[in-house]
Amino acid sequence: MAPPVFRFRTRTQEEFRIEGHKTYLRTPVIGDYAEWSQLRSASKAFLEPWEPLWSEDDLTRAAFRYRIRRYDADRSAGVALPLFVCHKSNGRLVGGVTLGSIRRGVAECCSLGYWMGEQHAGKGLMSDALNSLLPHVFGRMRLHRIEAACIPNNQRSQRLLEKAGFRREGYLNGYLKINGAWRDHLLYALIAEDWQSRRVKGSGSGG
Repeated sequence: MAPPVFRFRTRTQEEFRIEGHKTYLRTPVIGDYAEWSQLRSASKAFLEPWEPLWSEDDLTRAAFRYRIRRYDADRSAGVALPLFVCHKSNGRLVGGVTLGSIRRGVAECCSLGYWMGEQHAGKGLMSDALNSLLPHVFGRMRLHRIEAACIPNNQRSQRLLEKAGFRREGYLNGYLKINGAWRDHLLYALIAEDWQSRRVKGSGSGG
């Protein structure tokens, strides 16, 4: 299996791109507003149980414009890498992935967050996106550890992480305020050595 291809666009184009097999990940831009707001609106009931409480103006153009400015600032500061997930066959936006809380020095760690539009869920697209992102995390970014947390009854998210090689490491009491309430979370993590070991085993498991 060939490794993902990484394509870098100029700063003026405001796009950074990582190629997967079914999907590609790219930098969000202001021109994504219409498609993003439509997808999020159609998926609201599907997403709300797993996300922070949506504000009343969450889907407005002004709020999206602020979101893009924050994304750009975080990316420039090196503290986060927010990306949109698009279907490779037609370029349609299907979800999003964010590497946040990027810490350097003795930690070399980041946290993983993700969402998928309801109509695109269950088709292996987020799994493909995550598998294409991990070589960037451990290769280009040279991080040592990536963490993810999910609500205990979110079995879909647990399966996604475990399939990608994440290990369950603990239970976090009242960890994040989700949909207006403080919720316990399961802590998952993947370190570079384990990812590299899985990669070597995968490459040697057949043509």
